[in-house]
Amino acid sequence: MKKILVTGSNGLLGQKITERVLKQKDVTLIATAIGPNRYSVKEGYDYAEMNIVDEQSVLEVMAKYQPDVVINTAAMTNVDTCELEKEKCWQLNVKAVEYLIKACEQFKIQLIHLSTDFIFDGADGPYDEEAEPHPLSYYGESKLAAEELLKASNIHWTILRTIIVYGIVNDMSRSNIVLWAKGALEKGNPINVVDDQWRMPTLAEDLAEICLLAVKKGAHGVYNASGKDMMSIMELVKEVADFYQLDASLIHPISSASLNQTAKRPVKTGFILDKSIKELGYQPHSFREGLQMMDQQMKIRQTKI
Repeated sequence: MKKILVTGSNGLLGQKITERVLKQKDVTLIATAIGPNRYSVKEGYDYAEMNIVDEQSVLEVMAKYQPDVVINTAAMTNVDTCELEKEKCWQLNVKAVEYLIKACEQFKIQLIHLSTDFIFDGADGPYDEEAEPHPLSYYGESKLAAEELLKASNIHWTILRTIIVYGIVNDMSRSNIVLWAKGALEKGNPINVVDDQWRMPTLAEDLAEICLLAVKKGAHGVYNASGKDMMSIMELVKEVADFYQLDASLIHPISSASLNQTAKRPVKTGFILDKSIKELGYQPHSFREGLQMMDQQMKIRQTKI
């Protein structure tokens, strides 16, 4: 019986992991986050409040539960906010990982850590796991620093790098690009969308699945964990409009430069997934399949309201 502790369990990925673990008989779960548990089902697992930027809080929770594996989904991911609030970004994305590593060393725990395509500059994507990182933003720098801490540690570590995670849960306090585009177009609002950046968007269910595959396989090292379809942000949003039969004429192409964003973004990232497919059995859905899954979940949710 594997015991898994998840940080950031109130977030999109955290809730998707909880959902999947509760369907498995050979795993017990400790969900952790700041504040009360926001997952709709409260039975079948433990919930503990844990502040990952407080070393004492991390040690106390780890000592109490002593899990076999920690999946760290908690992070500060708003790229522009990270640029503006560097100290807070470093605390959440680097110091917290340092505290988790210390606790994992003490109790012999595997640490599965979520990283990002933003550790790359986007000059020659898609990237494999051995590609040389070169972040353009403070967010990217912080995530790379966390990776380096893991690689220098003595623990059993796994890094899963992902790209633009989308999906829906019952209590979703934060939006994502799919929900944003759908919501704006349904209201008839014109939207400006960059047409000079390329990504491989990742369905939250797929990311939760590869986290659990990494647990099952005892994976060690770096693995790419994105969706399989490369597309521009403009193509992504147009695909959302097409799927929901919304007015695509409301979507206006703009250049990244015209946005004047605080943090620089890589032009073209994307990942080569061969290693994850071969070694972990990872099978990501297409973007269209992801939209269909989200749509079904939203319809189920609406019938319950």
